[in-house]
Amino acid sequence: MKLFKAKRIDPFLIGITLLAAFLNIYGIWKDQYANAYYTSAVTSMLQSFHNFFFASFDPGGFVTVDKPPVAFWIQTIFAYVFGVHGWSVILPQALAGVGSVLLIYALVKPSFGKTAARFAALVAACTPIAAAVSRTNNVDSLLVFTLLAATWMLFKAVKTQKWIWSIAAFGVIGVGFNIKMLQAYMVLPAFYLFYLLAFKVKWKKKFGILAASMATLLIVSLSWPLIVDSIPAANRPYIGSSQTNSVLELAFGYNGIARLTGQGGPGGGNKAGADGKMPTSQQTSDQTLAVGGQTADGVGQMPQGFEPGQNGAPGQRPAGDGKNPGGNQGDGGGGMFNTGTAGPLRLFQSQLSGQISWLLPFALLGAVGLLMGMRRKQSLTDKQKESLFWLAWLLPVMGFFSVAGFFHQYYLIMLAPPIAVLTGAGWVELYNFNRNHKGWKRWLLPVGLLSTTAFELYILLPYKGQIGLGLPIIVGVLGTVASLMLGINIVTRSSHSGSASPTVIFPNDSAHQKLSFRSKINRTAAVGGLFVLLVAPLFWSATPIIYGGNSMLPAAGPTSSGSGMGMPGGGQGQMTGQMPGQTQGQKQDVTQDTTQEDITQERTQDRTQSQAGGQSRDSVDTNLLAYLTANNTGEKYLFATTNAGTAEAYIIKTGKAVMAMGGFSGSDPILTVDKLKQMVANKEVKYFLSSSGGPGGGSSDVQAWIVKNGKVVPQTEWQSSTGNSSGGMGMNGASTLYEINP
Repeated sequence: MKLFKAKRIDPFLIGITLLAAFLNIYGIWKDQYANAYYTSAVTSMLQSFHNFFFASFDPGGFVTVDKPPVAFWIQTIFAYVFGVHGWSVILPQALAGVGSVLLIYALVKPSFGKTAARFAALVAACTPIAAAVSRTNNVDSLLVFTLLAATWMLFKAVKTQKWIWSIAAFGVIGVGFNIKMLQAYMVLPAFYLFYLLAFKVKWKKKFGILAASMATLLIVSLSWPLIVDSIPAANRPYIGSSQTNSVLELAFGYNGIARLTGQGGPGGGNKAGADGKMPTSQQTSDQTLAVGGQTADGVGQMPQGFEPGQNGAPGQRPAGDGKNPGGNQGDGGGGMFNTGTAGPLRLFQSQLSGQISWLLPFALLGAVGLLMGMRRKQSLTDKQKESLFWLAWLLPVMGFFSVAGFFHQYYLIMLAPPIAVLTGAGWVELYNFNRNHKGWKRWLLPVGLLSTTAFELYILLPYKGQIGLGLPIIVGVLGTVASLMLGINIVTRSSHSGSASPTVIFPNDSAHQKLSFRSKINRTAAVGGLFVLLVAPLFWSATPIIYGGNSMLPAAGPTSSGSGMGMPGGGQGQMTGQMPGQTQGQKQDVTQDTTQEDITQERTQDRTQSQAGGQSRDSVDTNLLAYLTANNTGEKYLFATTNAGTAEAYIIKTGKAVMAMGGFSGSDPILTVDKLKQMVANKEVKYFLSSSGGPGGGSSDVQAWIVKNGKVVPQTEWQSSTGNSSGGMGMNGASTLYEINP
């Protein structure tokens, strides 16, 4: 202990850090590809500075991924040192998750004390969605770490009253913008409020520093997008998931306003597809027969002209027995991406509550306790200013996810820091009320513990089919007992104070001993109650280790199938490739009445199906690869395919250029017939692989030209004997290989 004291290291923090490291890192070496879409980009970025700068999806520099490059720059550096593996591209995010726990401790301790810092760090380590997403190469964990680093700089600016730290803080948010675009700006209300309240200079100078900070924010945020957009399109990759080949459109459309309004909002593209025409049912049927010749299991064939204008990020709707937590399959109750129904209580619905909201009731009550002493004519304390900062981070983000139309469960990691801080600091404040105050304030702690216990039972009980009743009973009984003990102590202490009590003369007086014993029991109940509330989220955080995670759509929660997040009532969180309301094996006919949401979901279900369980299947067809390699006569691209899901495994395994003609899901308007003709004439590409499970290429005219001018290569010459090409993640059913020579 002297060693710890001498170096000022909190031994409890060491234990919390080791817990976070275990939850974030253990077993990541089992993940072969991680999210193969992003691992493909890392593979490509290692091959040239051109690919590295633009975050190109493919080695040929044809199209970028759908995010800015900073996180992938870091992943590429790790891959350069350790090689391209699932674990090497995951490791930066896992370390960022651990780093976030340490930063939360460092941010809380100065104003709220060591106990609050310990509890806040522990809550952060036990946040299920934070642990789940940190075990993948999705960029959200790095984003949160970056925003916490910016918060540390802002707090430093206030404590030192040095303007340079304020400018640095807003500049780091700009770095966050180049990790995940507008999602980084969610913290700006908290930064503005805290700066205005806490930076102690004259208002004229204060606004001048804020203006400089905002200028820095915009310069850093827009530096990469403006550079890229200023480069002629012919000299750079197409900006993936944009409709106009623009980073700014991607930032403020697909990765911006469209997240709030849903996929049909700004940036969402047009419903009719790239050519602006809605095909007739007969055209749909003709294209189905022309490409691939058959439908995939449970997935109808769609012509390119009927592709969704919005290149959807991977979406998920649990199938299995058709049960969604809190919603019915096919009626929208579970949300398109299993995110519940928009409304003020969305974060308390079954779809999202198990990911992030376990301690949300206690955090909100803790915030009330922390701000209870505010008076209009009194200056705010440091604790109150920082409490307002974390509340101003929490509430707007809660509001966004309560109404947003287009997001995934793992985006909820943005709520993890304020919930952790307000829980840890709030517990200390409510415990002090319980111990030192009279009246109703003493009841806030037991009420907070009891109400949060009840809420956790609401989350747990629908999962009794998977986890049994043991965990709900433990949480319910121990949480209730702790709350009752605190309540009984309040009542008995009030009764004792109301009667004539003997004067305590000696330290070992029996009355003093009774009060001391009562105080110890009270503290044990208070601390034990919080630990009980952490049992269930800790188990949820460990489920990616226990059951296996999903690197494409990370989520926490128990399952009986080992294939992703389990559903209450025995439903399984795996993808089956069927449309809402279908039973497995039914085929969905795509007609003129098919909705935009149905099409987008069908496509994204197909892409996530193969990655359920946390890693991609080995989906490279060795016969196809051998045929293409042997017959390549110097073409830049080994082959072209309809979407990134088909190309990614080949890129990772071979490092060779494979063209995803329509970007991520096949709907980016990258190619025109004239451009493709020129590429063929220039001997850049010769082979085209089309899958019945995922036609695309950005234009129905492009696909029709390939079918008309291509020579079908007999499947016996290139396809494996299994009968499926296994042409990459996201492919189902048979495929057709076309050869087009100049």
